[in-house]
Amino acid sequence: MLKKQTIIGGLTALALATQMAVAAVSPKEAERLKKDLTPIGAEKAGNKAGTIPAWTGGLQKSDIPKSYTQRGQHYPNPFPGEKPQFVITSSNLSKYQANLTPGQIALFKAYPKTFKIPVYKTRRSGSLPQFVYDNTIKHATTAKLNNGGNGFTGAYAGFPFPLPKDGLEALWNHIVRYRGEYGVRKAAGVPVHRNGNYTPVITQQEAFFKYYDPNGSESTLDNIIIYYLSFTTSPARLAGGAVLVHETLDQVKQPRQAWGYNAGQRRVRRAPNLAYDTPISSADGLIVADDTDMYNGAPDRYNWKLVGKKEIYIPYNNYELISPKLKNEDILKVGHVNPDHTRYELHRVWIVEGNLKPGERHIYSKRVLYLDEDSWGAAVVDQYDGRGELWRVSMAYLLNNYDLPTTWTGLDVFHDLQARRYYVQGLANEESTYVDFSKAIPDDKYFKPAALRRRGRR
Repeated sequence: MLKKQTIIGGLTALALATQMAVAAVSPKEAERLKKDLTPIGAEKAGNKAGTIPAWTGGLQKSDIPKSYTQRGQHYPNPFPGEKPQFVITSSNLSKYQANLTPGQIALFKAYPKTFKIPVYKTRRSGSLPQFVYDNTIKHATTAKLNNGGNGFTGAYAGFPFPLPKDGLEALWNHIVRYRGEYGVRKAAGVPVHRNGNYTPVITQQEAFFKYYDPNGSESTLDNIIIYYLSFTTSPARLAGGAVLVHETLDQVKQPRQAWGYNAGQRRVRRAPNLAYDTPISSADGLIVADDTDMYNGAPDRYNWKLVGKKEIYIPYNNYELISPKLKNEDILKVGHVNPDHTRYELHRVWIVEGNLKPGERHIYSKRVLYLDEDSWGAAVVDQYDGRGELWRVSMAYLLNNYDLPTTWTGLDVFHDLQARRYYVQGLANEESTYVDFSKAIPDDKYFKPAALRRRGRR
């Protein structure tokens, strides 16, 4: 096991880089993406202890279970029958806490009798389409931060900074990571109260990741990287409401554009404050706007530091957690989701720390992101209040969407340690479905406010 403060494999120098990188990497540096690093910048080799294997390409088409017959159905587990190697509990926490985040440790202390982490064999299952690898390598020498780090140029349809020199570059890899081109799903958002009571809010969600539009290019982005559309179908008091978002690349140059449709008033209105620490009402105030997807939006209110890399037990390959065999009541328990259905593995993560800039306002004074090296997706985020005390802990229960392929979340869970409540986002069980990537990409007119009004009247 690593000691608590161990930084892995000669990468400390990255943490000492300046906050703002103004130049792309050299061709010599980029050559590593074809040698000792994966095409997106992870270490190919396993660790010395043998507890993290070498990356050999991740899940391939041949690994897809035969029971997976069409897009949109729940993903069958490609590792059926595997059992935990061991289970971390409050009683043996000291043995493993060097490879946990402060937030994970806090969850053991908050729920000592029920919270646990079942640790399975590490599977470096992360894989991506070849065009993402090709574009990442191609643009590694051209991508640059601009406008104070609030955007970047010189990259498209790939990770802009596979060899990050600072925290902002690593953060942008998370923000624009590949999650398909266009997906549709029906999912539940569930605030769970201290006593375990909950009322699911069911929405149909559609996302067009314009940054990965196969018919587009950097010149056609028009500063928009994602179109997002959501319609609420239940409960009855919220049914018919809708939200439309145009997610901009540089949100300081052009803030996120958002509109809401009120079914009762039958009107579409601008939602100019749907950013930063605006509370999300359907989440009962348990998350704010930039919590979604573990972190999203403009990075300008924080100073971002690349701390380095570390081996952490993170949620990974959580196919059983999204199994259609489970009911909501099987998953949603007092204090946290049912750990019997979760899976954790030991993976190397990039640690990115954001500290609130002097004079800026946000409910979080600090947030620490733990980014999976094989996908750049945030697996765990620890968030601190204005007093500098740990407040909220977010975890993305990752899995490989092997029909694309990509590593994305099965569901996201946001824990409020002070309120002893939590919020589950993206629950795809019972009346919900999993994300369907088979739909044809609509044109941009589909994501205009006028279209929102027409659809809301149906």
